[in-house]
Amino acid sequence: MKLYMPKNQSEQQFFDVVIIGGGASGTALLYMLAHYTDIGRIALIEKYPSVGSVNSNAKNNSQTLHVGDIETNYSTQKVKEVYPAAMMIKRYSDTLPEAERNDIIQTVQKMVLAVGSSEVEELERRYGGLKDIFPSLQKLDAEGIAKVEPEVMRGRDSKEPVLALFNPQGYAVNYGALAKSFSDNATRRGGERVSLFLGEEVKHIQKDGDTYLVTTEAHTFSAGVVVVDADAHSLGFAKRMGYGKEFSLIPIAGTFFFTPEKLRGKVYRVQDKRMPFAAVHGDPDLTKSGVTRWGPTARFYPVLEARNLGTSFAFFKNSGLHRLSTWISFISILLNPVRFWYLVKNFFYDLPFIGTYIFLPQVQKIVPGLREKDLRFAADYGGMRLQRVDTRTHELLLGEGKIIGMNIIFNMTPSPGASVSLYNAMRDVEQIMRFNTAFAFDKERVVADLCVARSHLSGNDVSLKETYAS
Repeated sequence: MKLYMPKNQSEQQFFDVVIIGGGASGTALLYMLAHYTDIGRIALIEKYPSVGSVNSNAKNNSQTLHVGDIETNYSTQKVKEVYPAAMMIKRYSDTLPEAERNDIIQTVQKMVLAVGSSEVEELERRYGGLKDIFPSLQKLDAEGIAKVEPEVMRGRDSKEPVLALFNPQGYAVNYGALAKSFSDNATRRGGERVSLFLGEEVKHIQKDGDTYLVTTEAHTFSAGVVVVDADAHSLGFAKRMGYGKEFSLIPIAGTFFFTPEKLRGKVYRVQDKRMPFAAVHGDPDLTKSGVTRWGPTARFYPVLEARNLGTSFAFFKNSGLHRLSTWISFISILLNPVRFWYLVKNFFYDLPFIGTYIFLPQVQKIVPGLREKDLRFAADYGGMRLQRVDTRTHELLLGEGKIIGMNIIFNMTPSPGASVSLYNAMRDVEQIMRFNTAFAFDKERVVADLCVARSHLSGNDVSLKETYAS
């Protein structure tokens, strides 16, 4: 393994595959290539000094392995696809030494809570479609909820209809630690085949005959195949190369609050299907003991990375705001009455002094006994979720996005992309094999090593679908 840091000189080296971006997605691809292919030379370039520093950072996401048991915005069919894809992370963690595994993943109980008659009816119907997928999933009435999450029922109006779906076998994941594990294991397995370039920002990608030139301040790389796993930055790279000009980005920043520990596990609410954002939920926090973390809030914030105002220029450069169709799309999406008032309300949550008072009713829907004095703003917590917009149709495109060019792939993987990062990496490796048929991919060993027994991956090959699992 070669580990490079920036140098004050230009060097040109050839790699069969260059990956740009060292989050959970980019490092998962590095791991997949190093372990399951015979590709000769692989490089990963990350602009920060360590992998997993941006959206994969545990402070910037909900730390949840999204398998579909409590995500009510997933249809039953989508759950059938998401579950085996996400469980590849669990299977990977099972192969690790105990200390490393415990730093990455922890078993945690999970619950989705319905409050009110309409939500209860919806959850009743949902349980019928999920009980065969999740044998451990339980349907709980008020008494059952009180046993597993006492604070959820303490102080609640006994006449208020409630129901919960409860999974005692959920998982919390530190995706930053997962990214480091992927890269460490890739370099151990790959040896001299694998090179990491940390602390180097890619400035340009340029087609050069049958290859690409990838330029940083310190190096120039020649690559047979390039995969850009840089989340929202991926669209900027794509546009500069003539791809994806029809897309824009709506930048949604999430923030969190802390209270003293009130929940034993994760408690989500039934999601409003008119909203592209998850309802406020409560989670134990992997980075801070003795607290429950609440959120995320959601507000329009024109940057590409949380707490990095320096990326605001990149947002304006890449969002296509010079085009009338982009403005029409933004107006159509953001001025929808439900979304508009939701974003206005979320803006007030972050205001000093009064924000906690305004936010309090949201968390009281889960824990009625919480008081304003219990809440404090979680400084330096919260990430960016940049949602793509198709400016031709003025539609908001939820979930991951992929643009495939000639020997180049651009991935945009907002939450919950990290949950299915190994699955998405497997799909990208298959695409790389189609780019260059001289290499081999041992997919049978991937299925044997990483796929759950009931996985669709060993039957109908969902990894060849055009859409992502989540």
